[in-house]
Amino acid sequence: MGIQIITDSASDISQRRAREWGITVMPLIVRFHEEEYLDGVTLTPYQFYEKLVETDEIPKTSQITPFTYEEVFKKAVDAGDKVICFCLSSGVSGSYQSACIASENYKNDVAVIDTKQFCISEFIIVQRAVQMRDQGLGFEEIVSKISEELKEAHVIAVFDTLEYLKLGGRISAAAAAIGNVLSLKPVLTIEDGVVKILGKARGSKKSGNMLTQFISELGGIDFSRPLCLAYSGFDDSILQKYVKDSAEIYAGHESALQTAYVGATIGTYAGPGAIAVAFFSAK
Repeated sequence: MGIQIITDSASDISQRRAREWGITVMPLIVRFHEEEYLDGVTLTPYQFYEKLVETDEIPKTSQITPFTYEEVFKKAVDAGDKVICFCLSSGVSGSYQSACIASENYKNDVAVIDTKQFCISEFIIVQRAVQMRDQGLGFEEIVSKISEELKEAHVIAVFDTLEYLKLGGRISAAAAAIGNVLSLKPVLTIEDGVVKILGKARGSKKSGNMLTQFISELGGIDFSRPLCLAYSGFDDSILQKYVKDSAEIYAGHESALQTAYVGATIGTYAGPGAIAVAFFSAK
């Protein structure tokens, strides 16, 4: 009997990483007008941003259905395995509810966890579970331990533009226009399963300082657990500048740094040029 770990593509765990970790990443559906794509499978992050900057309409994402989850659960249980399924926050998607419905016939073999996160904070939660599995922890022990650690997982992001928040109806056109003129960059986190704006900084240097400030306020980084940096758009130059400017935070822990490419779920509202840091806070 083995333990199968399943998550969704909102975690920004690539299919390549999924194979390396021995997990399953189920893709959400991304729609541009009448065209449908499987997030991270038939549409890469780079291709997503190419389409995003060419359209004046925000793409839509669809939750994973109960039927799709049940197919995956049944295959795993029939193979004699237990399943731990990590879902993006129920505060922004119905995928968690879909997984719960699908697991009703497998109560003893499938655990469904609402991470209350998405993007790379979901990424590090799943990676933490992979570490526990590889250390030989059992099904119930992993579920118990990871459920306790959820509250210690955080993400802080800086968006380079307010334009896509405006297109997505998250802020007004007037607020976006003023923010862009003043070069204001929103600094955001995920709190209680939904996006919360922590503040706005003028320029990349001040936004980087805000990241450092909020990391400190959350107790600093626990480098013994997974840490992930991420970027959106067409290259990681802004992220590399942040790492260089914040070298004192990561000094001596450079080997712990890993990066991910922000996909459709948060990239729809971030647009190109966003960066994010996800970490477990130090106890």
